[in-house]
Amino acid sequence: MKKIEIQIEGMHCEGCSSRLTKVLNHVEGVKSAEVSLQNKLAQIEYDETIAKVEDFYEAIEDAGFEVVK
Repeated sequence: MKKIEIQIEGMHCEGCSSRLTKVLNHVEGVKSAEVSLQNKLAQIEYDETIAKVEDFYEAIEDAGFEVVK
Protein backbone atom coordinates (compact mmCIF):
# COMPACT_ATOMS: atom_id res chain seq x y z
CA MET A 1 0.00 0.00 0.00
CA LYS A 2 1.08 3.52 -0.74
CA LYS A 3 -0.07 6.85 0.70
CA ILE A 4 -0.37 10.21 -1.02
CA GLU A 5 -1.58 13.69 -0.14
CA ILE A 6 -3.16 15.91 -2.78
CA GLN A 7 -3.88 19.63 -2.37
CA ILE A 8 -7.34 20.59 -3.63
CA GLU A 9 -8.97 23.92 -4.46
CA GLY A 10 -12.63 24.70 -4.99
CA MET A 11 -14.23 23.16 -1.90
CA HIS A 12 -16.56 25.56 -0.08
CA CYS A 13 -18.38 23.45 2.51
CA GLU A 14 -18.44 20.14 4.37
CA GLY A 15 -20.74 18.80 1.67
CA CYS A 16 -17.97 19.31 -0.90
CA SER A 17 -15.37 17.46 1.14
CA SER A 18 -17.83 14.69 2.03
CA ARG A 19 -18.81 14.19 -1.61
CA LEU A 20 -15.18 14.15 -2.72
CA THR A 21 -14.32 11.62 0.00
CA LYS A 22 -17.01 9.31 -1.42
CA VAL A 23 -15.78 9.84 -4.99
CA LEU A 24 -12.18 8.98 -4.07
CA ASN A 25 -13.19 5.94 -2.02
CA HIS A 26 -14.88 4.56 -5.13
CA VAL A 27 -11.73 4.73 -7.28
CA GLU A 28 -10.57 1.18 -7.90
CA GLY A 29 -7.56 0.28 -5.74
CA VAL A 30 -8.27 2.80 -2.96
CA LYS A 31 -8.13 1.34 0.53
CA SER A 32 -9.12 4.61 2.25
CA ALA A 33 -9.52 8.28 1.39
CA GLU A 34 -10.22 11.26 3.61
CA VAL A 35 -10.71 14.83 2.46
CA SER A 36 -10.20 17.80 4.80
CA LEU A 37 -12.05 21.00 3.95
CA GLN A 38 -9.99 22.98 6.46
CA ASN A 39 -6.63 21.80 5.10
CA LYS A 40 -7.81 21.57 1.47
CA LEU A 41 -6.15 18.17 1.39
CA ALA A 42 -6.99 14.62 0.33
CA GLN A 43 -5.14 11.79 2.05
CA ILE A 44 -5.37 8.55 0.11
CA GLU A 45 -4.06 5.06 0.86
CA TYR A 46 -4.10 2.85 -2.21
CA ASP A 47 -2.71 -0.21 -3.98
CA GLU A 48 -0.23 1.18 -6.49
CA THR A 49 -0.53 -1.95 -8.64
CA ILE A 50 -4.19 -1.05 -9.30
CA ALA A 51 -4.53 2.74 -9.01
CA LYS A 52 -2.29 5.52 -10.28
CA VAL A 53 -2.00 9.13 -9.07
CA GLU A 54 -3.50 10.30 -12.35
CA ASP A 55 -6.68 8.34 -11.49
CA PHE A 56 -7.12 10.51 -8.39
CA TYR A 57 -6.45 13.73 -10.30
CA GLU A 58 -9.06 12.74 -12.87
CA ALA A 59 -11.65 11.82 -10.21
CA ILE A 60 -11.10 15.11 -8.37
CA GLU A 61 -11.39 17.19 -11.53
CA ASP A 62 -14.43 15.22 -12.76
CA ALA A 63 -16.09 16.03 -9.41
CA GLY A 64 -15.62 19.75 -10.15
CA PHE A 65 -12.56 20.57 -8.04
CA GLU A 66 -9.01 21.60 -8.90
CA VAL A 67 -5.83 19.70 -8.09
CA VAL A 68 -2.94 21.90 -6.93
CA LYS A 69 0.20 20.41 -8.50
